[in-house]
This record gives sequence, structure tokens and C-alpha cells, in this order.
Amino acid sequence: MNSLTTPVTELRVDTAAPLPWLPRFVLCSSCCLFLFAAAGRAQSPASEQKTMTLEELEHMALLNNPAFAQSAANIHAVQGSKKQSGLYPNPSVGYQGEQIRGGSFHGGEQGFFVQQDVVLGGKLGLNRTIFDQELKQAETEAEEQKMRVVTNVRMSYIQALAAQQMLELRQNLGQLAADAVQTSHQLANVGQADAPDVLEAEVEAQQAALAVTAAEQNQQRIWKALSAVVGNPRLPLMRLEGKLEDTSPVDADELVEEIANRSPAVRIAELGVTRAEAALARAKRESIPDLQIRGGMQQNGELLSPPNGRPVGLQGFAEVGVRIPIFNRNQGNIALAKADVERAKREVERVKLVLRERAASVVQTYTFSQTAVDRYKNQMIPRAQKAYELYAEKYHDMAAAYPQVLIAQRTLMQLQVSYLSALETFATSSVSLQSYLLTDGLEAPSQPGGIDPPVREVEVPFRMGTGPQER
Repeated sequence: MNSLTTPVTELRVDTAAPLPWLPRFVLCSSCCLFLFAAAGRAQSPASEQKTMTLEELEHMALLNNPAFAQSAANIHAVQGSKKQSGLYPNPSVGYQGEQIRGGSFHGGEQGFFVQQDVVLGGKLGLNRTIFDQELKQAETEAEEQKMRVVTNVRMSYIQALAAQQMLELRQNLGQLAADAVQTSHQLANVGQADAPDVLEAEVEAQQAALAVTAAEQNQQRIWKALSAVVGNPRLPLMRLEGKLEDTSPVDADELVEEIANRSPAVRIAELGVTRAEAALARAKRESIPDLQIRGGMQQNGELLSPPNGRPVGLQGFAEVGVRIPIFNRNQGNIALAKADVERAKREVERVKLVLRERAASVVQTYTFSQTAVDRYKNQMIPRAQKAYELYAEKYHDMAAAYPQVLIAQRTLMQLQVSYLSALETFATSSVSLQSYLLTDGLEAPSQPGGIDPPVREVEVPFRMGTGPQER
């Protein structure tokens, strides 16, 4: 943050050092400046907490997240289907007997046969081609699911980091409010503050205490959600490393084009077209009949005509046949496959349009939050900080009423809360745009060959329309 907002950052996070304007004041015997000295009081050291980085959370999620493991299992499933679809049909062997009792000729034919279907028309190769495309879809789905998991972790990390900073801010503001109560009582004792001033300060302190409780509960809720995403629901609450202010701006319009053309959801839909075309080619080959071959050996006990009178003995037989495609030429399945090709092509268009539609709201959120962050950081907070300092100085010179100091302080605090909220929204929407809107890491991946929902859920908080007091 720039020099204009440094005092605000110190007030929000660490107040170990006095605010820059404090040296201009000295305490008088009536203690009327106790409030301003208290603002620079060092916070009591927080209990030691184990810290955790974003990289550690991502690594944990990829190891434990069940949805990512499901996408890997889908790849193995398609590999098995591909192998099975290209295997040659097994031969049949059996016993064959005719006129077994022989009748008056004391004959009978008994033996064995071997039967094999010979697949023609390259149908087995086309089967493998279909599953080749499904395998590519499953691999792309796994890449997409990995991105979903990582993005979900990053967004949950941002929300947890914002909750952590919000709690620190609320605790700091609560301490300032408590100090204001103490100061107001001291001022009332020396006749420099009225009873309404004391009551207002006490109400402010109670509201600040409730805000701390709400911030603590909100941090617990967000941490539980984060621990679920990383696959470790018993992960203890830890301090996160990082700063929301480190979010870099992006070109939103360029990212929308990237989403609409290079998103994994678009690639999965395009592979669906290739798979549908392979299925159509396979359906057209179905009318080519397979060759049926059957042969064997048998012992013929029928007696030969005199003068030999011996049994015929061992003899062989062979059969070759095909099924003639007169009535059934797979017309219905071909029509179905053609419809699937058309549907798959339209699916590509639909996915691109859905992505653009969903991206529009995220871009709006990103653009507005970026503007809000800039104005809070460079305009509103510095002005509120300056107003607070001026009222404090006027109050010291007995030129302003004590409630005016409280109002200026409250305004500064509310702006800091709103600034933190805007930073969270700016960071989450930025991550969503850079990750093709893939944010739901616990949703099950699509089955191979099925339609991939391009955007199942977009978890981008949008709180810019609410006032800071509603946070």
C-alpha cells in the first residue's frame, strides 16, 4: 500500500507503533487525549499458531480430494473399455452328434466342432477409435477437475485469509471502542463529556464486541469449508500466510475470450464431436456382415456297402456363412448417430455461450471491485484518515465536540471493513476468471462420453452492494 494508506494498514493489522499524527499531541491533566494515545497502544502478542501456505493447501487437496481421484478412476475405466472393445470374439468348441443310436445301419456320427466369427469391415478398429476419443475426454476431464480443485482451494484460501484479516481488524476496532469507553468516562469525570457521549461510546463498544464474535464464527465457518475442500475435515485452524493486497490486475476481456475458446469444457465438447463422428462411422460399418466359420471332425459309424462292410470312420466337415443385410441395415442406429453428431456440434456452441454468459457477471463483479479497491485505497480511506486527524486536533483545541471525533473514527473503521471486503471480492473474481470459471472442487466429474456441465457453480462472493455495517 502507498504512503497515504500506511496509517490505515497499521490500524487494521498491527498497531505496535503509534499512528503518525500522535506525536503532535501531549496528554493534559484532564486526560482528554487518552483516546488518541490508546489508538497507538501495542496489541498483546497473539498466541503462537502454526502457519500454512497456499501451496501446502493445494498439495493436500490433490492428495485427498475425492473428486480428483474419481477423475483418475474414470481414465482407468475408459482404458479398460477401449481394450475390451477391440478384442476379437472368442471361438466356440463343442460336441456334435447325429443318428447316435445308428438305427438299422448300426451307424451314427459323433465328433467335435470349432466355430469362429470373423469380424469384417474394420469394426473392431472403429470401436477403439470411439474409445480413443472418450479417453481423451476423460483425460481432459481430469485436467479440468484438477483445475476445479486447485481453484476451489485458492478461492477458499482467499476467503479464509479475508476472514483472518477481518477478525484482526474487528479485534483492533473492538479494542479502540473499549478504549473510547474508558476515555469517555474519564472525560465525563472532569466535565468534558456528557452522559449521552458516554452512552454512545458504550453502544459503540458493544457493537464492536458483537462484530468480533461474528468475525470469529465466520472464520470458523470458512475454515471448515476450506478443510473440506482439501479433503481433511479435521484440519485444525491455522494462520494463513499471504496478503489480499498482493492480487494483481488482469485483462478481463482477454480472459473472457480465453475462457470461451480454450476452456477445458470447450475442449471436452469438441472431443465429443469427434467421438460422435467416430460412432457414426462405426454405425455405418455395422451393415457389413461378419464371416461365420465352422468346422470339425467326427467319427461316422455307418457301415459301408458290401463287400467291405466296414464303418465309414473318421471324417471332417466345414461350414462358412454370412448374415445377409436385407431388412436390417442398421438404419435406425445410423440415424441416431447422425443426430448425435449434430447435437455434439451444437453442444460446442452452447458451452461457449454459457461460458460467456457466466463470465459476464464475474467480469462485472471484478470490474466493480477493482474500482472500489482503488477508490477505498487512494481516495476514501486517506480522506477519512485525514478527517479523523483534523477532528482529533480540533477536539484537542476545544474547537470540536467529542461525538464528532467518534463519528469520524466510526467512518474510518467502516471504510476499512468495506475495503477488506472489496479486496476479497476482487481477488476471488480474478481467480475465477483466470481459472475458466472452474471453482467447484467437490462436484463429481462427468462420466466419460457424457455431457460435461461447463459451469456447475461459480462461487464468487458479491457483497459490494451492501453497506459495511451489513458485513
